[in-house]
Amino acid sequence: MTTRRTRTLHPLTGHPGPARVRYYDASATERLVPAADAASVRFEDCLPARDLPSYPGIRHTPGSYWVTCCDAVLDYESYLESKWMRLLDFDDQVKALAAQPFVLEGTDMHGKWTHVPDLFVRRSDDTALLVDVKNPQHLDKPRVRLQAQRTAAVCELMGWDYEMVGEPDPQLWATVEWLGGYRRPLNATAGLVEPLLALAATPVTIADLVSFHTPELARPVVYHLMWHHRLLFDPTRPLRDHTQVWSARREGTS
Repeated sequence: MTTRRTRTLHPLTGHPGPARVRYYDASATERLVPAADAASVRFEDCLPARDLPSYPGIRHTPGSYWVTCCDAVLDYESYLESKWMRLLDFDDQVKALAAQPFVLEGTDMHGKWTHVPDLFVRRSDDTALLVDVKNPQHLDKPRVRLQAQRTAAVCELMGWDYEMVGEPDPQLWATVEWLGGYRRPLNATAGLVEPLLALAATPVTIADLVSFHTPELARPVVYHLMWHHRLLFDPTRPLRDHTQVWSARREGTS
């Protein structure tokens, strides 16, 4: 049975002071800790701090995304947020994601404030990144900048990195969106993996690589290997048949 939260977390009132973090742990127990102590919490294993609204006529586009790197299904609040989930999922330095991970609350010269960050990222080296996804039209609004400043200050206290992002680079997104369709585990064509990696021991174009086998079978496997960084390539350039790929086993290749 899946563990569920009893309710959406709401910050306490009447308790000014240093920033604190409120969250649900993996057993759905509500926790409250000073921000300085939150760095040791494995938020990738915790439950979301709040439910995302969904109702007829909603202006956002909520949904769910299966995260390859940690085999988890996360809810997102908007299509833009889903883009960043996929981009982070594609990043080979990311090993886990969590959405709506906790509630930040604090008091400063502007008064009491609360904020639920969008994404928590655990990197392969065990460092952490907190990401807020904003409509690009709102990034320069004073209240948004103030939120970013507050969150960045708390992250600095915890030894985390922080980013507030808008629309991703269109070329990178086009590539990652395409490859994301091939991220799921292979079944019948799994036997093509080793032969294709061997053929890509030196840089080869996608067209030439798939021509060594039935292209209709080999091409999806090539894209799968590119998503999982077993075949490397330049993601800043358009993905075409003449795109060069090479096996990740080729150490020292730029």
